[in-house]
Amino acid sequence: MKLIEKFINVLILLFGVTSLVHAQISLDITKKVESGGIPIAIAPFSGGAPENIAGIIAADLQRTGKVAPQPPNAQANYSVTGQANPGGSRGYIVQFQLNDAQGGILLNLSFDIPANQLRPVGHRISDLIYEKLTGEKGLAGTRIAFVAGGGSVWYLVVADADGQNPQVILRSSQPIMSPAWSPDGSKLAYVSFEGRRPQIIVQDVYNSARRIVSAAPGINGAPAWAPNGQRLAFTLSKDGNPEIYALDLATQAPVRLTNNGAIDTEPAWLPDGSIIFTSDRGGSPQLYRIGAGGGAAQRLSFEGDYNARPAVSPDGRYLAMMHRRGGRFYIAVMELKTRQFRVLTSGGTAESPSFAPNSQMIIYSDGQRLSAVSVDGTVQQDFALRGRARDPVWGPYGR
Repeated sequence: MKLIEKFINVLILLFGVTSLVHAQISLDITKKVESGGIPIAIAPFSGGAPENIAGIIAADLQRTGKVAPQPPNAQANYSVTGQANPGGSRGYIVQFQLNDAQGGILLNLSFDIPANQLRPVGHRISDLIYEKLTGEKGLAGTRIAFVAGGGSVWYLVVADADGQNPQVILRSSQPIMSPAWSPDGSKLAYVSFEGRRPQIIVQDVYNSARRIVSAAPGINGAPAWAPNGQRLAFTLSKDGNPEIYALDLATQAPVRLTNNGAIDTEPAWLPDGSIIFTSDRGGSPQLYRIGAGGGAAQRLSFEGDYNARPAVSPDGRYLAMMHRRGGRFYIAVMELKTRQFRVLTSGGTAESPSFAPNSQMIIYSDGQRLSAVSVDGTVQQDFALRGRARDPVWGPYGR
């Protein structure tokens, strides 16, 4: 069997690859968040800046499902006012104030920024407000990455967490798969079929510098960063069977962690350095755990006859997965300590879960579109995309 055919068949077995078509890259989160949340009145910012900063803040807070923006004069628990005035060097001075219903000042901050940072500062303000009101870190200032296109043109795209400002960081005539953010948010590891063979590449998001970290014979797939950013785990078949390996990026020496006649793939690191992965060693794909140095595998998933694509929340509390029941696929989450299991999605075509850095939201694909859901299932977000997208990954809190 040809190499590329063998690799695609492994992917189909484990998580059901579907083809992508050429896409215009444009994202926008359109729906939906359950009603309710903390009422907050947000007034338009004065000063005449070209970006609607108040609108950005309101949209960010609305998507959280925990804060409910209101018109400026509405009765609300809190209120936001602000201004964006021209500053030096063609920039802006953006100032905002968060008050409670009694007029008490909870936040009063200003930012001296270049003109091209008006949208990012809107995200920054919304995250500050969200954290002040809920005690949780916000996500508006984070980023996502995903694969778009297909056929003769593939794209690796980075966008803001609200789906805006998409940037193509790689365009290729060959498939791109399995992007993974480095812990500091500066790099992406991914699988590329350049040269018509799979290889694992690490690329700097800011300057596009790339290096091949694995191009072994056979399968090179499913890269995952260790929590310290110094190692990558991935799947290699260079010894004849798909197994999990860990590579020290400084020494470039891969160490084999699994040794089984089944397919072992899709590693995901826990904060303690141990690894969860997908294996069909029990007859169907299920999730297993091994120590940082390998060793005996412990089975973790027992609900249903198929669980794959593990994703670990940054706080180590949750394990998300692609879960099959009734012949259809859903995103499910399991609390690792209690083993409480919950199916989060409907529709039956969900795949590729990835946690937000606050461990409260999960982004995923249905093979065509991107969506997000909270770990308790109460908040859902859909991304409107012209064209198809898959393999989304939510970036960390970065620089």
